[in-house]
Amino acid sequence: MSPECNGVSSVSWLGDPIDARARFGPELRSLLDTLRGLAPTDWSRTAAGRWTVHDVAAHLLGDYYGRLGHGYRNGFAEGETLEAFIHRTNQEWVELHADDSPASLIDALAAAGTQLARRFATADLDAAALGVSWAGVDPAPAWLDIAREFTEYWTHRQQIRHAVGCGTDPEPCALAMVLDTFMRALPHTLRRTSAPLGAQVQVIAEGPAGGRWTATATADRWSLAEAPTGRPAAAVLLDTETVWRLCTRNIDPAGALARAHVQGDRRLAEAACRIVSIVY
Repeated sequence: MSPECNGVSSVSWLGDPIDARARFGPELRSLLDTLRGLAPTDWSRTAAGRWTVHDVAAHLLGDYYGRLGHGYRNGFAEGETLEAFIHRTNQEWVELHADDSPASLIDALAAAGTQLARRFATADLDAAALGVSWAGVDPAPAWLDIAREFTEYWTHRQQIRHAVGCGTDPEPCALAMVLDTFMRALPHTLRRTSAPLGAQVQVIAEGPAGGRWTATATADRWSLAEAPTGRPAAAVLLDTETVWRLCTRNIDPAGALARAHVQGDRRLAEAACRIVSIVY
């Protein structure tokens, strides 16, 4: 490993840093516009699992408060995993705010979201930050932690949009950043997948917000830092809608593969499609 910088060991295998700091203000405005446009009955529509639109909005408020340092968190229960802890405390927060009026939720989201956007705007991208379990890095560099947080807010807003009959927000800059962040899970996804040294696996998202990510088998791990060379051992071509839904488990790997155009080694392609970019 290279010497540590600001408390974070070298994570060059995650690829080039992402700067999501300027995206939080526009994302908040989009969320508030969506919520203010809802009919009273829309708040009770199912949005994510058992959660209603109201529940998702309350959860977002909990996320904001948590990042600002005054959220609701109980300690770990005996033997509780990180995933179980997160799911339990998220549910407890949602239940705590079940009786909040839509207007009060919107006001609280506007105030906390504005404060959080200002905090992120001046963050040091190279500092040590919260771990990102789905990327296999703890502590993570702040750039990945902040970008991960942006994907969380964007994804929950899409859940609200879908609940009320709207499609995914087509704005390409935000979606492109979400996909770029989600793909940082690819090396961790492939960590137990054997391949010859130098073998490359590509995931290609097709569409206005699309991109191409290449994971290379190195001596130590799969890496996004190596330049593509020649024909990859496997390539998976998907539309952008399928990619973000796959990464958030709105589509399972088999469903994504059914939509994909696969070239090369299908075993490697199937391994790449097991990607998950959320705590699941």
